[in-house]
Amino acid sequence: MASKYHGPHNRTRRPISILIVIGLCCFCYLVGVWQKSGSGKGDKLALQVTAQTADCNIFPPTTLDFESHHNYVETVETSATTKRFKSCETKYTDYTPCHEQDRAMKFPRENMVYRERHCPPDDEKLRCLILAPKGYTTPFPWPKSRDYAYYANVPYKHLTVEKAVQNWVQFQGNVFKFPGGGTMFPRGADAYIDELASVIPIGSGMIRTALDTGCGVASWGAYLLKRNIQAMSFAPKDNHEAQVQFALERGVPAVIGVLGSISLPYPSRAFDMSHCSRCLIPWASNEGMYMMEVDRVLRPGGYWILSGPPLNWKTYHKVWNRTKENCRAEQKRIEEYAELLCWEKKYEKGDVAIWRKNINGKSCRRTSANTCQTKDADNVWYKKMEACITPYPDVKNSDEVAGGELKKFPARLFAVPPRISNEMVPGVTVESYQEDNKLWKKHVASYKRAVSLLGTTRYHNIMDMNAGLGGFAAALDSPKLWVMNVVPTIADNTLGVVYERGLIGIYHDWCEGFSTYPRTYDLLHANRLFTLYEDKCDFEDILLEMDRVLRPEGAVILRDGVEVLNKVRKIAAGLRWETKLIDHEDGPLVAEKIFIAVKQYFVEGDEDQNTPTDE
Repeated sequence: MASKYHGPHNRTRRPISILIVIGLCCFCYLVGVWQKSGSGKGDKLALQVTAQTADCNIFPPTTLDFESHHNYVETVETSATTKRFKSCETKYTDYTPCHEQDRAMKFPRENMVYRERHCPPDDEKLRCLILAPKGYTTPFPWPKSRDYAYYANVPYKHLTVEKAVQNWVQFQGNVFKFPGGGTMFPRGADAYIDELASVIPIGSGMIRTALDTGCGVASWGAYLLKRNIQAMSFAPKDNHEAQVQFALERGVPAVIGVLGSISLPYPSRAFDMSHCSRCLIPWASNEGMYMMEVDRVLRPGGYWILSGPPLNWKTYHKVWNRTKENCRAEQKRIEEYAELLCWEKKYEKGDVAIWRKNINGKSCRRTSANTCQTKDADNVWYKKMEACITPYPDVKNSDEVAGGELKKFPARLFAVPPRISNEMVPGVTVESYQEDNKLWKKHVASYKRAVSLLGTTRYHNIMDMNAGLGGFAAALDSPKLWVMNVVPTIADNTLGVVYERGLIGIYHDWCEGFSTYPRTYDLLHANRLFTLYEDKCDFEDILLEMDRVLRPEGAVILRDGVEVLNKVRKIAAGLRWETKLIDHEDGPLVAEKIFIAVKQYFVEGDEDQNTPTDE
């Protein structure tokens, strides 16, 4: 009997099977050719993934580490030529477009208007590359940078003479030394903060965000960082030469700014405490307008610290060349405005006084108070400051914190912010906020695989140019760094959420220059920023501004659509940036890509040598 496994009918089945297999292979080949031709529905750009054969020496191994799972995306060139930007003249080394002295002097001095932002019109914008001064050196790593800075980086000795007795800054060899002193704390910032901590719960986690008005070289903010408190320091660009530049060179958050005629670029209820150490702000003038502006940005239950004139006037009025009557009257007006604002004095000793803002308006007995009529106390960009009191949010009982109670830091960082739980941010729910946090933890993990030193002191001064809910900064949070969270004025207003998380930030319009000096940030990050500004201003202007504020050998990480990033990459080629475009962490079929760049080291006198290459 013939075996059923080797019967004649099985011999005819074998060639049929072979033909079927060959037919399937041909079909798959044809489908592949069709997709590669660009006729399919897949993202053609996402499929143009190159093999990793590029020269990795463009990015120093200690800075960027592109591992094997990253795919580099080919750039689609729209033109054979790339615009190459020239170097600016040496006189522009410390150029600050919206705070230049020549333009400032055209404005009135009353209420410090001339020290406010005055940006150049489009036809006067400086469209060249600002080079570092000759001898520029990468700043000292944190925390050494708190105490030392290279003279070549900020070559200004004026403060070493003017403030020599007050221990602001000293010049030693080729470096500046910052002893941690200040006009009102000659024994050092640490001792001064210890005195404040006897009244304010500085070490409890309840105090996380602070505002330093008229900060000098920001020693107060510098010494708060080790206590896990982030201070937003500001001072004008004035005869106190380069004070904010010194602050940022030290690794301390700071911006050029002034209490003048327009509102501060911060949301209401942002800061846990505000500080003035001989800041020379006329608190008693303009019907208490400046104290009212501090009240707007001060969180219910927050603290205001005043040290210096007119306090202790009985001892110092002759030194100040003022009469007793004048000093007494000024302090009395400050006390009256504080009472009107429902601030309770908690401490006064020597040169220091501390007030605490009530947690709500229930116990406030204001008489004839001028209440602000605006419905949005966070809408402040270029808005005229008014002598009016921002009302507390409503509460149900006298123990409730107006606007919502916050967790202690670090729990505050990922807790649901009151603005979200109270449905005050359109389009953002508790669920979408939590999903945003998960997404940014994933994104930052991917960034760290591509930029190996992200999260270390190599990148200490970081800016997120389109911060959203602050997810990038929260995922990156570390005592080794800080993030300036910028919320563009044309984006959804989420900066209040950022502050409720215990992070710091500022409003800004990226069609204008940022209120900082050149070479003040180690890393710039932006999510969908260029899509946001696609029809608002030239990408070229935004990228030139990024180049201005970025330190030599600093890094850039952009996340955006592939078409937008190809436009950005083409401009970046003329900025002497070394660039890579890599796939989204979810793979090449995702249209969103990641652009990573490093700014080359160029100083005054360097000739244009090699054009950076793209990979």
